[in-house]
Amino acid sequence: MRILQIGAGAVGAAAVAIAARREFFESYVVADYSTARADACVPDARFTSATVDASSSSAVAELCRAHGITHVFNAVDPRFVMPIFEGALEAGADYLDMAMSLSTPDESAPYSRPGVKLGDDQFARESTWTDRGRLALVGIGVEPGLSDVFARYAADHLFSSIEEIGVRDGANLEVEGYAFAPTFSIWTTIEECLNPPVIWERDRGWYTTEPFSEPEVFDFPEGIGPVECVNVEHEEVLLIPRWVSAGRVTFKYGLGNEFIEVLRTLHKLGLSSADPVQVGNVRVSPRDVVAACLPDPAGLGPRMRGKTCAGTWVRGLDTSGAPKEVYLYHVVDNEWSMREYGHQAVAWQTAINPVVALELLASGTWTGTGVLGPEAFDAVPFLDLLTEYGSPWGMR
Repeated sequence: MRILQIGAGAVGAAAVAIAARREFFESYVVADYSTARADACVPDARFTSATVDASSSSAVAELCRAHGITHVFNAVDPRFVMPIFEGALEAGADYLDMAMSLSTPDESAPYSRPGVKLGDDQFARESTWTDRGRLALVGIGVEPGLSDVFARYAADHLFSSIEEIGVRDGANLEVEGYAFAPTFSIWTTIEECLNPPVIWERDRGWYTTEPFSEPEVFDFPEGIGPVECVNVEHEEVLLIPRWVSAGRVTFKYGLGNEFIEVLRTLHKLGLSSADPVQVGNVRVSPRDVVAACLPDPAGLGPRMRGKTCAGTWVRGLDTSGAPKEVYLYHVVDNEWSMREYGHQAVAWQTAINPVVALELLASGTWTGTGVLGPEAFDAVPFLDLLTEYGSPWGMR
């Protein structure tokens, strides 16, 4: 396996640190628009750095060919999904990402029906990937990713029928010294939080609702405790129903009132827009300005305290036909991830899952062609390998 990772930000750097402890690949190229950032990720002789324009599919394909790449791992913002996705296909490489192609709200009824959904552009190319015998494993971060693996595990081993699957994400993380410091890409956060959330129901299909709708308090494990969660647009709702039968699928994120109000204010002021505006003699995206004004999530680790939890809540009937409700989850303590890997918890938790998936593909444990989500594969080998990596999962 010869891997090209595009992106050397917080998650990309954490992925390299995790992969460096494994032996399943022959070579690993870390590429970024910043030469210095790519260089800083290289830990040993199996790794090399490169620069790349992630917005150019031809540049991605050229870099793949130059290094004989077999697998492209996309670790940048979802706005670059399609050129990297197409570049990998052009070069004859398999592909993995942690976020899918972007959505476009329905113009006339954005809060009742979806327009272009997350991942639609990728699934539209599925037949081409299948015909060429190549695999695009999409949405294999933590959410989406591990949360989808949990859904498949529940369906295969815990339930005879599932009424509802709800991905629930919460944390008690604090960042010292900042009034507002997102622990993940603010560009991606704005995109997913301000777009209309999507919900799946068996009798209705996919439909949308208002941002931050249906608030509920969810009690997270391992000392995190109750956190108010709200509907947010996320890939699991678009992926899980394709492979797992359930009456309803939702995604809710524990953002907190202050975070929600900041996002609403950015939106009111037009600062959430990704479309460039004229400022003096230059054109600049307001969202890029917001991102540039905030601290880099990669450097927040030493100032962070607390834990982050990603998980999948499932209710239905167990294998004997009795009512059952479980929460399958994965918790990372920032103190642990900083001590063990030197990377903050949110980035590290996202990064470990594509590395585990790459190892399963390298061993032939996971195989397939076309555009597939994590639910399309057996969950047990993934969960076993995740535990072997030193980061066990739990079930309540």
